[in-house]
Amino acid sequence: MKFALWLARRLLAVIVQLVAISVAIFGALYLTPGRPEQILLGTNPATPEALAAIRARYHLDDSVVDQYLHWLKGALQLDFGRSIQTGQTVTEVLGGRLPTSLFLAGFALVIVLAVAIPLGLLAGVKANSGVDRAITTISTVGVSAPAFALGIAALYVFGVVLGWFPVYGAGDGFVDQLWHLTLPAFTLAMMVTALVARQTRAAALTVNDQDFMTFARARGLPQRMLWGRYLLRNSSLPVATAIGLVLVSFLGGAVVVEQTFSLPGVGSVLLSSIANKDVPMVQGAGMFVALLTLLANLFSDVSYLVLDPRHRKRVLA
Repeated sequence: MKFALWLARRLLAVIVQLVAISVAIFGALYLTPGRPEQILLGTNPATPEALAAIRARYHLDDSVVDQYLHWLKGALQLDFGRSIQTGQTVTEVLGGRLPTSLFLAGFALVIVLAVAIPLGLLAGVKANSGVDRAITTISTVGVSAPAFALGIAALYVFGVVLGWFPVYGAGDGFVDQLWHLTLPAFTLAMMVTALVARQTRAAALTVNDQDFMTFARARGLPQRMLWGRYLLRNSSLPVATAIGLVLVSFLGGAVVVEQTFSLPGVGSVLLSSIANKDVPMVQGAGMFVALLTLLANLFSDVSYLVLDPRHRKRVLA
């Protein structure tokens, strides 16, 4: 019951934040230089009839508050208007590109979890050893390297020189898509993998020196149980809270990665929409990114609450 109330309060906070963000995103139409109807008309001929139709469609003769309420009503129904560039509905364009972006983010997250956590645990257990220094050095390089530089280097080495992976496109079907998105996913995951590995190392260092770890070793428990039940479980708390930040960072990094590898995702369409002043598309994509960001943060809060009994007792008391 207490958890349900806590979750209800957090969802209410998400809704309030989303409404505040929607006001800012709606204001993009008026912050863009030019008359709103001319902006929404794009490159189409600005005939009096066309301008009148645009004003009627977007309620531009109403007050700003009424215009926002009309826009918000449409947004709640996933209706953000039509793209100035293509003439398609914003929902249709985003819906066509969303699977690629989600596949890329999911693939990158799997790479992060599969690589960063074992490396971080190993570095924490082997503190100040050659293994620890090697992992720390690689992590530092990964954090420092820009995503576009990593993408171009991976594209050239593994796509052009070695020819192991395709250099553009998202592929068709699960296996083909997996092959096409391997390089982009590794590029997207590289910087985040380095951060999560360093965070896991710090947590493992703390846990490895605890009395219960010393007692577990003294009992002669197998290494598999020491790493799984004790070290990994107790080191996962800060990592679990970082997963939300990882997902949020993927949203920003996907813009660069999708452009580098010519992927038809949400990030690339958002970038081209900003460049072409496609306000309806920017508004729709902006709301989508904001919603994912808020849900990712909520996921982090719930994960920490579930994994840490002490935090759960303190919050739900």
